[in-house]
Amino acid sequence: MAIFEVKVPQLSESVAEATLLQWKKKVGDAVGQDEILIEIETDKVVLEVPAPSAGVLTEIVVADGGTVIAEQLIAKIDSTAVAAAAPAKAAAPSAAKILAEKGVDAGQVAGSGRDGRITKGDALNASAGGAKSAALPSAPIPMGDRPEERVPMSRLRARIAERLLESQANNAILTTFNEVKMGPVIALRNKYKDQFEKTHGVKLGFMSFFVKAATHALKKFPLLNASVDGNDIVYHGYFDIGIAVSSPRGLVVPILRDVDQMNLADIEKKIAEFGTKAREGKLSIEELTGGTFSISNGGVFGSMLSTPIINPPQSAILGIHATKDRAVVENGQVVVRPINYLALSYDHRIIDGREAVLGLVAMKDALEDPSRLLLDL
Repeated sequence: MAIFEVKVPQLSESVAEATLLQWKKKVGDAVGQDEILIEIETDKVVLEVPAPSAGVLTEIVVADGGTVIAEQLIAKIDSTAVAAAAPAKAAAPSAAKILAEKGVDAGQVAGSGRDGRITKGDALNASAGGAKSAALPSAPIPMGDRPEERVPMSRLRARIAERLLESQANNAILTTFNEVKMGPVIALRNKYKDQFEKTHGVKLGFMSFFVKAATHALKKFPLLNASVDGNDIVYHGYFDIGIAVSSPRGLVVPILRDVDQMNLADIEKKIAEFGTKAREGKLSIEELTGGTFSISNGGVFGSMLSTPIINPPQSAILGIHATKDRAVVENGQVVVRPINYLALSYDHRIIDGREAVLGLVAMKDALEDPSRLLLDL
């Protein structure tokens, strides 16, 4: 007998504990080396735990939904054992009918009845993608005209809620607004987007322009890039910008590091990479840690205006929105221009209105005349 221990991966210093989601194998099942046994959710990311050896899963030490810490033992594998043939799962007739209608294999459903029997409730909660995660138990769903379901917050969602409340409680948040005529950026993008994609292998979007304009303003007004530590103001000599990204598990903010040293292609490639990783739950803790300033893009969902909340310990965040044709006055005449409303939320404890307003104006000016970004004006 050769026993291999399955342990929780090393977590970052900022993550004290994590939650086990759903075991993909049960005791007695054969496993292959590096086969994913379970996912572990922290307040930042979801980590996969692979099997350290091929063999048979002989013991599950911590069940679905358990709270664990780094390096904790959660299961054991016997590399010399052979898995026994698993008996077919029994299901109540009503449950079998529901599973058949859904096209769900009974073998993929965790039975909650006696001896693992699949109940009608188990069948109702099952989906073609597998049974509902045991880490997110729900109350029975009433089958009347007013159904409702109660599920606990995931660790990530609970952490998001905690940080938002912390931000509002500890920061003196104020928001200033401005409007940007996006015509020059749109024209520049339309002129070069095909050549840009052919040369760099990535599409030229608008976010890279916003990131560059924000960095331009942060250089001029360092307080926007600073943070508060007790009674000290910490000025950062680097520009690490967090880009808020929506993921199936909630909002995450991966960090573009040293943005001042990146060109538009570098930024677009990294943002595309972050988007893919967020959807697949592959963002690492390191990619989500730190940051000196953030950008939130509600425009991708059609938002016209919002007041973004600061991401502590940062002191400012830029909200960008949907670009729409709007009537504006130029030289006494009403004309139609593509307009984007910008919102800069800032911590009034260290940033006065002057720096915030002028910083936002600097972003506006850079976007309305992109050549400023090349000339550093």
